[in-house]
Amino acid sequence: MAKQVVPEEKRRRRRPTRSGTVLSETLIVEAALRLLREHGSTGLSARRLGLALDCDPSTLYRYFRGMDELTLAIGDALIGEALRGWRPTGEWRADLHAVGLRIHAAYVAHPQAAQLTASRVTGRANELAADEAVLDVLRTAGFPLPDTVRIYHAFIDQTLAFAALDAAALALPRAAQRADDAIWRSTYARLPAETHPRIAEAAPLLSKRMVTSAYPTALEMLLDSAQARLAALTADRRRP
Repeated sequence: MAKQVVPEEKRRRRRPTRSGTVLSETLIVEAALRLLREHGSTGLSARRLGLALDCDPSTLYRYFRGMDELTLAIGDALIGEALRGWRPTGEWRADLHAVGLRIHAAYVAHPQAAQLTASRVTGRANELAADEAVLDVLRTAGFPLPDTVRIYHAFIDQTLAFAALDAAALALPRAAQRADDAIWRSTYARLPAETHPRIAEAAPLLSKRMVTSAYPTALEMLLDSAQARLAALTADRRRP
């Protein structure tokens, strides 16, 4: 006999936990984000979540089929945080610029969670809303469908890749972060022009820029490319 499937709403606990809290998916995700911030990705477990929420760890499986599904929910929550309050203005470049910076900022605000989720595809509500929004901005701007998909692919992968890279740096111990940043001043800035002429001439600028994220610059370059492509397409349409 096939195992009876219990509807999701009936699997969820409505009784308060020992501390009087009524669990929800949102509450569990918020607790998971706190654990990730305090203990890193290796510190997220059903046991620790149960302790944090004052419930039996098995209760969590009423809300998530396993820790991987919780991971996807965490990633989707970060995207939801990024989109909260955003509305398209009708200026496609400004809209994509704002979405990109918002998504990047939401991930680097939770570096441990970003490392865990930036490479994942959740298929959940917030991710779908973000994808729909970006695709709609590009199509409304006049990009043909193949160009829309190509630019969307580059846009979202670049945003998440930089988010993962910058989050990894932020998740390092403070001493390691300071040591990495100091190398640009202690090593690169002292290289002689006789052996490393290009590094020597760029050293003052490198020491300032290389300790910040390159994402805003990369985003502008991607949008420059997209704008040039749209201008070329528009010129082709106007030719007799």
